[in-house]
Amino acid sequence: MRTDDNLPVAIIGGGPVGLAAAAHLAKRNIPFQLFEAGDSVGANFLSWQHVRVFSPWRYNIDKAAEELLEETGWVAPDKDGLPTGGELVREYFRPLSEHPAIKPGIHLNTKVISIGRKGMDKMKTWGREELPFSIKVEENGEIKYYEAKAVIDSSGTWNQPNPIGSGGVYAEGEEEMSDHIVYGIPNVKNGALERYKNKNVVVVGGGHSAINALLDLADVQEEFPDTQLNWVLRKDNMELVYGGKEDDALEARGALGIRIEKLVNSGKLNVYTPFRILKLEENGNGKIDIQGKLRDEKGVIGNVDEIISNTGSRPNLDMIREIRIDLDASLESVFDLAELIDPNVHSCGTVRPHGEKELRHPEQDFYIVGSKSYGRAPTFLMATGYEQVRSIVAYLDGDKEAALRVELDLPQTGVCSSNLNLGDSAGGGCCGPAVEETVGAEVEVGAAASCCS
Repeated sequence: MRTDDNLPVAIIGGGPVGLAAAAHLAKRNIPFQLFEAGDSVGANFLSWQHVRVFSPWRYNIDKAAEELLEETGWVAPDKDGLPTGGELVREYFRPLSEHPAIKPGIHLNTKVISIGRKGMDKMKTWGREELPFSIKVEENGEIKYYEAKAVIDSSGTWNQPNPIGSGGVYAEGEEEMSDHIVYGIPNVKNGALERYKNKNVVVVGGGHSAINALLDLADVQEEFPDTQLNWVLRKDNMELVYGGKEDDALEARGALGIRIEKLVNSGKLNVYTPFRILKLEENGNGKIDIQGKLRDEKGVIGNVDEIISNTGSRPNLDMIREIRIDLDASLESVFDLAELIDPNVHSCGTVRPHGEKELRHPEQDFYIVGSKSYGRAPTFLMATGYEQVRSIVAYLDGDKEAALRVELDLPQTGVCSSNLNLGDSAGGGCCGPAVEETVGAEVEVGAAASCCS
């Protein structure tokens, strides 16, 4: 730590992992400032508040946070229950943010613009570690500067969706047609019903977020038969999309695979796979033609009204341009995590616990945590993020023994997929505590997808 130990630790992002970092710092009496761009903690979760996650409450609540909440008389939710994104915010995030040890350090409506060393650019080395971090923010419309002795970046990836174009780049015309595209998980059965009923809708993505959207749209189609459903994937093996079904260790996740297979076989859904989107073009009647390659042949999906993109997210690195970071070239994850989390090898359940040591960067006392630490890898869990910040805060407090200790408790099967959409009024699920698989590189989420920040 720096010589001026009276400075706070800066936390970027008010999602579950950022709030957990605040709880651990509060427990150790270390001052902090938490910067959240939204007007509420868990703001990203509210964008998919109708979605129910696969993992039960017991894996979604940080231990230090729970201890603080219990001091206030907070009643914990049923540990075996499966919360929606909205319930996570209302029953956990907001009560924690109102705790007397947490509330004074929270800055809402505060977007971090840049982080660097005070008065020193990225190239300068001498005396660098003795200088505080300088954080430029836009807080309620006003530019301000804050100083910190350490930075924990838990800003996530949710607001950085991958494009629908092939190869991870925008398709020709994609940006121009943005009014017809939703990147995320719209509530198609309620708030967004008017947008999708009796329309020709294309869902892009091969993970649980896309499946959730399609199943909800199928319910809309039952009531409004002129609704047309199309599914664009890059996979060439649909069995991989359906997952374990009856054999899945998580019953809700298996049920999701069963339902989407039934929908595909019903003939009420047009499936295009493997399809690579290359161009979006308005066809003259106010609708879109999607052009691309279908099994290496020219393919066109015509007269499309709306597109829902569930192709994952990627980290925003602009605000840390002046910080010396070490990222993996392919995943854009923290470098030492890449081998542990590579989605070509690992699922959520097989990622080994890790902490401060694996999360270090060349910039001393700077850490990227949460879904952003995984970059484009889709295997992040909220519980993993909680363990990350527990270890980091212990290290910042000089407790190296605790920093090296592993305290992560997860079921052997993992809890990485979300989406309970079993017909309940709350809707389906996506990420939440986990991020799923990818078409681009999906935190598919779903929500937690980054969501899990």
